Amino acid sequence: MPRLFWKFFTIIWLTLAVTVAVIIIIVKLFQAVPFAKELAEERRGLVLDLTANVLVQDGEDAAAHLVRASEETLPLGLSISKAANIDACATGNTKDTRSVARDGACYRISLSTPIGFTFENLAPLMPWLAILISSTLSAGALARYLIRPVVHLRDGLSALAHGRFDFRIGDKMAGRKDEVTALAHDFDSSAARLQELQDAQQRLFHDVSHELRSPLSRLQAAVGVLRQNPAKLDVMLDRMDREVERLDVLVGEILTLARLTAGASLPLKTQSLDVIELLNEILGDAAFEAQARDVSITAGVDGTFLAEVEGELIYRALENVVRNAVKYTAAHSSVSMSCETTADRLNIRVTDQGPGVERDELERIFQPFSRGKDAESKGGYGLGLAITRQAIERHGGRAYASLPTGGGLAIILEIPRKPTTFAPLGDRV
Repeated sequence: MPRLFWKFFTIIWLTLAVTVAVIIIIVKLFQAVPFAKELAEERRGLVLDLTANVLVQDGEDAAAHLVRASEETLPLGLSISKAANIDACATGNTKDTRSVARDGACYRISLSTPIGFTFENLAPLMPWLAILISSTLSAGALARYLIRPVVHLRDGLSALAHGRFDFRIGDKMAGRKDEVTALAHDFDSSAARLQELQDAQQRLFHDVSHELRSPLSRLQAAVGVLRQNPAKLDVMLDRMDREVERLDVLVGEILTLARLTAGASLPLKTQSLDVIELLNEILGDAAFEAQARDVSITAGVDGTFLAEVEGELIYRALENVVRNAVKYTAAHSSVSMSCETTADRLNIRVTDQGPGVERDELERIFQPFSRGKDAESKGGYGLGLAITRQAIERHGGRAYASLPTGGGLAIILEIPRKPTTFAPLGDRV
């Protein structure tokens, strides 16, 4: 069972145990008997009634003898007084007196010693007092135990609501090992991930503005040249067409990445598709384009792999990887492609013979606008692999890079036959 359950159970059990122990100690310490006052009053009433009965049946001497014997064993101030007028018995009996008529006279039997205050008088209250004290202490301890982490969580959520993603509460749970502590650590993980996403968003805005500014600056420069030298109209128009085309490609990739990110929690619109057949179509188009650089594509792609996928996303993911390999591989070299199928997964490996990347860049190249050391000379905006990873992970697969022993770069895609649970938030880029 959860640890918090056992802590509550232990506190409640100890409360009951301590209550019983306190009651036993009080009874033993003060020799207190429950309902002692009621018992004393009943005993006094019995003494009065007994003396009155003896007086009526055996006479005044017998009653006086009983009074003397009673006072020697249990002094209660028992006394007998005689009134000559029998009418005095009309006053009746009280708690401490009895009136008896005999031989034409009225006898009044009374107890002069009242019941004083002793610890025994508190005996009926002791159990309730013990329960009140122990339950108050345990309730205070339990409330403090529960409220402290709740207050920390409230402060943490308030900090997140105000955009303070660097706020942490796990270090304030020192000494605790229960579900509340786990919740605090989950909160810290969520806050850290939100901080990463905020930083990534800010970097993305910066990179997008930078990438958009470059072609716009070149367009402005072309317009300035035209104003100064209208004779260069044709040359400048061609340059402006290229820059507009680059802007169109960049905006399209940004929109694709934004759609993937925004729809990460939405269900996929899947259809049954042969992924290997789709890959072969992409390879055919890429092989035609690769002829311009005398690059060949060596593919060992056979068979079929029917999968429930969203066709457009998988197409973009495969196309970006293949086109990147063709773009960055050395001229007069080749791009190798291999596929391995299992019962529920297709593993695709695309390897080029380009300059590769540093080992510490293997993860960074999947981030938006991140490019390898030779990327600037090849063009592009560093969004292709980011789109690929987003698309593959939306299907529950993996996309990662490795460095082959012979140089270059290898991109590995793992595509499940059916979409599974999305990758953990911390693994998405």
